Amino acid sequence: MIPAAFDYVAPNTVDEALAALAQSGDDAKVLGGGQSLLPVLRMRLNAPEKVVDLSRIESLRGISEDADALVIGAMTTHHEVANSELVRTHAAVLAEAASTVADPQIRHRGTLGGALVHADPAGDLGAPILALDAELVVVGPGGERRIPAGEFFVDLFQTAVGDDELLTAIRIPKHTGWGGAYEKFVRVSHQWSIVAVAAVVDSSGDRRSAKVGLTNMGSTPLRAPATEAALAEGASVAEAAARAAEGTNPPSDLNGDSEYRAHLATVLTRRALERAMGG
Repeated sequence: MIPAAFDYVAPNTVDEALAALAQSGDDAKVLGGGQSLLPVLRMRLNAPEKVVDLSRIESLRGISEDADALVIGAMTTHHEVANSELVRTHAAVLAEAASTVADPQIRHRGTLGGALVHADPAGDLGAPILALDAELVVVGPGGERRIPAGEFFVDLFQTAVGDDELLTAIRIPKHTGWGGAYEKFVRVSHQWSIVAVAAVVDSSGDRRSAKVGLTNMGSTPLRAPATEAALAEGASVAEAAARAAEGTNPPSDLNGDSEYRAHLATVLTRRALERAMGG
């Protein structure tokens, strides 16, 4: 299917992109890597008046260090995240999760920021971002603000980014030396996650610091607070993992009903924690 007609702009700076958004308001859509937006346009599920392409804004690309944080530009591709030595060293679970996204073609085109703003609860990058306690840097007419990952995902395909704002970077506290693992269950290769789990554990063996993120267990990516609390209270990995689905609302679809997903979450959480702990 051919998309409806729209105006197209490709600004060279963030300020130019914000100006383009301001001119069209909620009738504009932002194009990152295009792996989410372009299929939507082709199927005419959305018909914006203007598409603002961020691909020429070099300041939105790259991975760097800022004291105790990693800073990843919103237009950095999944391939770059997965293969970055900085990410592998300081946020290993994110590198592993990025390496599981779809196929090589999509990983070379899709962007970290685009995936996060798309906010598909079955997407692979929300759970590790939550588990790593990241901050999302958003810029708009009022200036820059930083949104904790736990406040970023609002509802199904909805985030805290306003219509007149752009996600410019993701700041991740360094988890140097921490164990990390991303366990993903799919029926066929390159499928969206039926359920997946991101776990990070302090390498000192202090399991009280373990953090767990869940993929496709509700309308947004989620943390697993019951599992984290159980580990902090001295529960075994098996006991803690058995509580992973508490407080979640997993969907039912052709890939499995909510009870099936709840069970998968406990199995994958145990596997992820054991692997993150070096077991």
